[in-house]
Amino acid sequence: MQLVSPARRGKERPENLAERIYAQLKDDIFEFRLLPGDRFSEGEIAERMAASRTPVRQALYRLEREGYLEVYFRSGWQVKPFDFAHFEELYEVRIVLELEAVKRLCERPAGELPEALEQLRRTWMVQPEERLKDGREVSRLDERFHCQLVEAAGNREMARLHAEVSEKIRIIRRLDFTQGPRVELTYEEHARILGAILSRRCEEAQLLLKTHIEVSKAEVRKITLHMLHSARQRALPAQGWRYDL
Repeated sequence: MQLVSPARRGKERPENLAERIYAQLKDDIFEFRLLPGDRFSEGEIAERMAASRTPVRQALYRLEREGYLEVYFRSGWQVKPFDFAHFEELYEVRIVLELEAVKRLCERPAGELPEALEQLRRTWMVQPEERLKDGREVSRLDERFHCQLVEAAGNREMARLHAEVSEKIRIIRRLDFTQGPRVELTYEEHARILGAILSRRCEEAQLLLKTHIEVSKAEVRKITLHMLHSARQRALPAQGWRYDL
């Protein structure tokens, strides 16, 4: 297990410290410095974060509520193992919500163009030289693309549920953007989806969207398995925690 510590700081408000520890641990999980199945104690985290156990406990329970950690009575904490069957179910929910959103957007009154669609058009229907290259930024914008489609459909409960699903799959979904060709394909596929929606070609837009999500899902599964294997191979020679300051 490899953990990157935040720099030691002076006196810090407890709520700010808990937030910082939460953000650091979540990043360690997302970047596979904390691997699925890794176990640790509150005391270990407190020592390495140079913090008391109270803000550490607050951060850990927040991550547990979000589904990233499991707590075991008297035996510490564990990074939750990947459950690909669960991710499949979340992707299915996401597809259902987004296809319904596309249907509603294609059925919008004549002449009506939600501001969210206009924003998406300006972001994704651009010339190749205007496209962003940074995978992390495109990953963030990709999530916003799909969330804004659902938000634009006008049902707040659909949008809330979709946002929750998006948060839960972010840990693997973002890996799609570690591959250069996938960044370019995302721009092209988003532009085609938007073009079909703006032209009210509902069936075409839904097919393009579903295919786009399914291909991305297959890619991130392959990348995740590869990264997990690579991270575990790197961790084998290490004894205990390696701490980079």
